[in-house]
Amino acid sequence: MPHINGSSLYALQDIPGKGKGLVATENIPKGTRILSEQPVVTTPQRHRDEEWLKIHISEQVERLSEQQRHSFLTMYNIYPYKTVAEQSLGIIRTIGLPIEDGDIEGGVFLEACRINHACDNNAQKHWNQAIKRHTVHALRDISKGEEITIYYLGLDSGRAIRQKKLQEKFQFLCACRLCSLPPEESEESDRRLKRIDELDDLIGRDGMRLTFLLRTLRYADERVRLYNGQGPDNAGLPRAYLDAAQIAIANGDLARGRIFAERAVEGRRTAQGSDSKEAIEYDALARNPSKLPLYRLSTKWQTSLDEVPQSLDTSDFEDWLWKREKAKQVKTLAQFADLRDREMFPSFAALPASDGDLDFYGEVDGSYQPLHRWCFLGEITNSMTLHHLELELMDVDNNTIPLHFYTDDRGREMTPVQIQNGYTVAVPYAKRRVFTYGDPGIRHEDPKMLKVRLANP
Repeated sequence: MPHINGSSLYALQDIPGKGKGLVATENIPKGTRILSEQPVVTTPQRHRDEEWLKIHISEQVERLSEQQRHSFLTMYNIYPYKTVAEQSLGIIRTIGLPIEDGDIEGGVFLEACRINHACDNNAQKHWNQAIKRHTVHALRDISKGEEITIYYLGLDSGRAIRQKKLQEKFQFLCACRLCSLPPEESEESDRRLKRIDELDDLIGRDGMRLTFLLRTLRYADERVRLYNGQGPDNAGLPRAYLDAAQIAIANGDLARGRIFAERAVEGRRTAQGSDSKEAIEYDALARNPSKLPLYRLSTKWQTSLDEVPQSLDTSDFEDWLWKREKAKQVKTLAQFADLRDREMFPSFAALPASDGDLDFYGEVDGSYQPLHRWCFLGEITNSMTLHHLELELMDVDNNTIPLHFYTDDRGREMTPVQIQNGYTVAVPYAKRRVFTYGDPGIRHEDPKMLKVRLANP
């Protein structure tokens, strides 16, 4: 990790449209620790009231040197004030950075807090618990004369949400490269970020259930590719690789787990430094992945550390690493007959929740298409009509679920002869849905995609 004295790397300069900011005074290689700084003013996790907090902050400001106090009081502040105490509190609320250290919640850093925001930031801020200092590292090579930028918000979001949050919290609109993309490219970026959030939730749900399946690894694979689509060296990549490492190790796959963990370590070292708590923990996992408590939750992918292919080109190696498979061949109608085939005739609980379920869908030309045929079968056990027709169905596991008709005719296209207890309803390509009221069920919209027969499933 390159580490150069911060004073030689940057200078405080006027930035058009932004006020002051830090600008690189020489080329800064990726992974360089740009600065390492202690706070001059801090705020506690808990305080009695705002007046007490003002006094607490004012006492710290008074203890600063004249130069430090002048630098502090000239920092960006969006809050109105009449006294120095109110001004100081406003500065902290505007530009204070989080500090995860016991009773301390956040603080102001005379240099780090001068760094401006960009949604495609070239540097990463981080509170280093090990050395009790705030650090900033170059996420990619930064050229001499280029402004150093960090990301102010907590989570990646679409352009409209980012702009709204920045306007509300900091009273400015971002004009970075990512926010200035042409409409079509900006919409594509927003779609990637939305999908990244969906994948994060899907991986999290599988993790909570301790069901690390092949589909969970596919979620992680897609997430990494989406991050790379946003731009090189995205700060979200280490977490994505860590998820992949945990998935592999939980299935007994030490070879893939070690490689994923090594990639996570590399990302953490770049963004936070090799002495950060996260980099140290990831490095320990990469050195001995079998120490993960989830190791061998399943043994179906079991490999040893040295079972890594050596003669594959980059593309084939990535396919091996991510266990990528060609899309399953769509079964023909002649094969679509065995009612005991749970892949073809799944229970309600086994249905996909969205087009993003990679056990059922694959990406083709930018959209998700079914990988195989499936059809939900349920026996009618009850029916009712209020705003629309609702059928109560019993699935192959003897669980009852509602099927709601959201067709143009709200179910009126169904005849009384069809809606009888004991009849079987067939819904091709059905998906699980969560409704505002009532139990999860199936939302039916296309009259052509439902058949009713007098036969048990």
